[in-house]
Amino acid sequence: MTRRPLIGVSTYLETGARWGVWELEAALLPAAYPRLVQRAGGLAALLPPDAPGQAAATVARLDGLVIAGGPDVDPARYGAERDPRSGPPAPARDAWELALIEAALAAGTPLLGVCRGMQLLNVALGGTLVQHLEGHTEAVGVFGGHPVKPVPGSLYAGIVPEETTVPTYHHQAVDRLGTGLVPSAYAADGTVEAVELPADRGWVLGVQWHPEMGEDPRVMRALVTAAG
Repeated sequence: MTRRPLIGVSTYLETGARWGVWELEAALLPAAYPRLVQRAGGLAALLPPDAPGQAAATVARLDGLVIAGGPDVDPARYGAERDPRSGPPAPARDAWELALIEAALAAGTPLLGVCRGMQLLNVALGGTLVQHLEGHTEAVGVFGGHPVKPVPGSLYAGIVPEETTVPTYHHQAVDRLGTGLVPSAYAADGTVEAVELPADRGWVLGVQWHPEMGEDPRVMRALVTAAG
């Protein structure tokens, strides 16, 4: 039997999750993430927030890493004052996921950032974020969609060479790019929709949209292939 790469996916940590008769603190993740990993040929392992010092040992057990979407990154992480439209911080998750990203970059582990994950990758490399923009969310709790255009010659363009409409739900975006990152896709309004590191830095890609909410598995399949 062909070995399926083990892909870690970071999770939320919520204080009041409800299921059945229970309302408890829970580590959770929308099921679309592990399902997409599985469709793409990988084994999904959920990574709840842990002590940042455990990140390197955790990444060492993985073949690939996904930093999932979620709450806004704390503006203090990139030296900015909080915009009133930024959401509440998630300090434990910020610290854990930044440590995971740093460990993956150091180890050369294939890394995919999704929405918040792309933004956090940018922050980890010294970049900054736009704290609010319009037009990339349909409504509260409703995914929208808009076209993104790949940059020719990029890693992303090698995976998805044509312009595609993607599922989107975000109100923040990349502002100043982190060290070494290059844009690999744009929205029609000029928003950077994907970023990546050069090939000599390993397989590292961030996408601003939510591939787990669509029908196109190519981005996740490319991560799983790189992790194999």
